[in-house]
Amino acid sequence: MPIRQLSETMINQIAAGEVIERPASVVKELVENALDAGASKVEIVTAGGGLSLIRVTDDGSGIPERELALAIARHCTSKLSDDIHDIRSLGFRGEALPSIGSVARLSIRSRTASGDGAAEIGIEGGRVLPVKPAAANRGTTVEVRDLFFATPARLKFMKGERAESSATGDMVKRIAIAFPAVRFTLAGSDRSTLELPATGGTPEGRLARVAQVMGKDFPDNAIAIDAQRDGVHLAGHVSIPSYTRANALQQYAYVNGRPVRDKLIAGAIRGAFADVLPRDRHAVTVLFLSLDPATVDVNVHPAKADVRFRDPGLVRGLIVGAIREALAGAGIRAATSGAAGLMAAFRPGGAPFAHPGPASGHRSYEAAYRASGLSGFDRGSDLARSPQRPLDMGEARPARNGFAENEQAAFDTSPLASADARAGTAEPAEALLGTALGAARAQVHENYIVAQTRDSLVIVDQHAAHERLVYEALKNALHSRAVPSQMLLLPEIVDLPEEDAERLAMHSETLARFGLGLERFGPGAVAVRETPSMLGETNVQQLVRDLADEIADNDTVETLKERLDRIAATMACHGSVRSGRLLKAEEMNALLRQMEATPGSGTCNHGRPTYIELKLADIERLFGRR
Repeated sequence: MPIRQLSETMINQIAAGEVIERPASVVKELVENALDAGASKVEIVTAGGGLSLIRVTDDGSGIPERELALAIARHCTSKLSDDIHDIRSLGFRGEALPSIGSVARLSIRSRTASGDGAAEIGIEGGRVLPVKPAAANRGTTVEVRDLFFATPARLKFMKGERAESSATGDMVKRIAIAFPAVRFTLAGSDRSTLELPATGGTPEGRLARVAQVMGKDFPDNAIAIDAQRDGVHLAGHVSIPSYTRANALQQYAYVNGRPVRDKLIAGAIRGAFADVLPRDRHAVTVLFLSLDPATVDVNVHPAKADVRFRDPGLVRGLIVGAIREALAGAGIRAATSGAAGLMAAFRPGGAPFAHPGPASGHRSYEAAYRASGLSGFDRGSDLARSPQRPLDMGEARPARNGFAENEQAAFDTSPLASADARAGTAEPAEALLGTALGAARAQVHENYIVAQTRDSLVIVDQHAAHERLVYEALKNALHSRAVPSQMLLLPEIVDLPEEDAERLAMHSETLARFGLGLERFGPGAVAVRETPSMLGETNVQQLVRDLADEIADNDTVETLKERLDRIAATMACHGSVRSGRLLKAEEMNALLRQMEATPGSGTCNHGRPTYIELKLADIERLFGRR
């Protein structure tokens, strides 16, 4: 076929294939236009899941009559200056309206504050209708009917009406979180209405808007984030480790007010919560990144949901560091959902409370430990001489008094010494009632510690709690010094693309701190001479390639650190107080005090809660006193 120029309608339909994926995409583009126009109120009406009708009405600045024809022309916009790197609005490409008009019946009715009247323009499948007078209040109303009627093949890829309506609702909620000072209303053909009243632009107003979208339980189970590094500011809220979801749909991220779905941000959130969440569970987060528009590229895809940072390592490090610091500074907190589940279990006919984490119990821990292949840490083994020991401990020290097992002596570190010293000292019970976990009153079924505070009852899983304490102490010991390594008899040569080999060489000093010694070995190869002793026999080739991939993606070497942390978690599980171990009152109180002093002790290494708190008011309600 000879080369020919495509028609304007065909060009717009091609663009629509990228910009307009489903009705929710149309709503996104129209709502963003309304917000860019300074609207304080946005109303959305849909029918047929958005395929039959989408109407978005705002009270923004409006479009002058003389500019209506330009508004529906391709690559015409009022939001972009001469600098493509200085983007301060949600929209800027000038593609949305002509793309929608090429596959649907579109009408725009608008009136400015200074205008004598409103005007209307329409497009039907790419055919532009003349401008005509109309009646309307200040602002703009955009109506889209019969979406994809001009490209019927696209209709085959649409889901059912309910699914499309749900996607639209999720899109409106995602945008609404970033604009708490704007009132949003979404009405559908099923007579359901989503109303999000304006809450104000203050931090309190933003949290109130988050509660409207994510539920009233989130603020009670969230930790505030506020950090800044090298011109990048991070704010928002993250859930405490014991408050999780089965998927990542409630992880909201915003860059300069723009809702994004960025894999770097998602990976940073996973990394920050790596050792405090159960497998296949996800944190609930709302994070706002603010930075110079010149340091982030939002013009990656026409949908504008992907972004690229000039310094991805800086952004990832800020997110991981800020979240971990916030979790550490928040102290010990239990999710309110745990108490709600306990209350439900106590009520007549209530189902037993089950936390959505891995199977609990001694056997599951033992199975996980055996599967790790760390047989050198079986009960009775000589830990000090094991080649897989976590650090150079020299002669094995005698077992300590208190609640530690014999193996626990190997994990003794200074940060917990002061708390352990209290195990043999009786403290006044009245003084302990004012602490977060209170005074130990009893041990139930040789595994659960029952404690009392001034206004609540606390039930602690002794094995899960001590497992977290041992893990944190062991992890601090591992990362406070260079990780011991073992020399390979013969260097392992790993062939890699030249750019991967260069990246690994640039990070060789950091890798050496984690016990992995490597160096360049000619073009496109590295020689590995040392591996972390904790890993034992490991697949060096796969480890190095995984590290090269991670450095290419995120400019970090977290893969190696996470492997070492997983082994430390397994060792901590094996070396902690076992279920069925009788504890003295002093030992139980010492464990509670250690939990209060240890960050992240609200969950064990597997993400299960270590304790549940039941307020006195809830107990009184169970007995009909309130």
